Amino acid sequence: MINDPAITRLDKKFLMRYPSFKSFANTPKQNEETRTDRNEEKTPYELIAENHQILKETLQNQMLEKILLCSPHFFEQLIVDLVVAMGYGGSVKDAGQAIGKSGDEGIDGIIKEDVLGLDMIFLQAKRWRLESTVSRPDIQGFVGSLVGKKASKGIFITTSKFSKEAMEYARGIDKRVILIDGHKLTDLMFTYNVGVSHEAEYVIKKLDLDYFEEASL
Repeated sequence: MINDPAITRLDKKFLMRYPSFKSFANTPKQNEETRTDRNEEKTPYELIAENHQILKETLQNQMLEKILLCSPHFFEQLIVDLVVAMGYGGSVKDAGQAIGKSGDEGIDGIIKEDVLGLDMIFLQAKRWRLESTVSRPDIQGFVGSLVGKKASKGIFITTSKFSKEAMEYARGIDKRVILIDGHKLTDLMFTYNVGVSHEAEYVIKKLDLDYFEEASL
């Protein structure tokens, strides 16, 4: 506590006489200067890309939170909308008819790989908590289902993540099995505009050298 009758004004200039306050006051400033220096080393395009990635990752986290709050039926429709947006299943109606029975945690079914249905993809989707992990036995069970269906291609989608052993197993089998975790799921939703809308769009322009070619002659 400062108790000096000679002090008539307690401001930052006075407090800077004390090492503890000086250290406190300078730390944020130094951090800000460091951030400024780092930003000055980047091009405007790099800064735009960096901030765009931050906004994208924030949006992906929000999408995952919403998916976990939605019903299994909504999750089923989300998967249908996504695979159709990616070019599979023909139409939403066709893809919806191809989906099999619904479960408490997701959907299982068959999706057309093309509009004509010349090849089929077996699909399994699990709406699990973010902290959960899909293990190797889960993928082995899925591959067993592929064998039972005489299918050669499958997609396992989850809102959570896959263990290292599960990913290694999927890469080492003769079946074509694609694993899509929560991050990849929302990345695809972002890319194919499923569950998102345009907030703002900026067009980056550059000098048209061809237009000014005659002027430089």
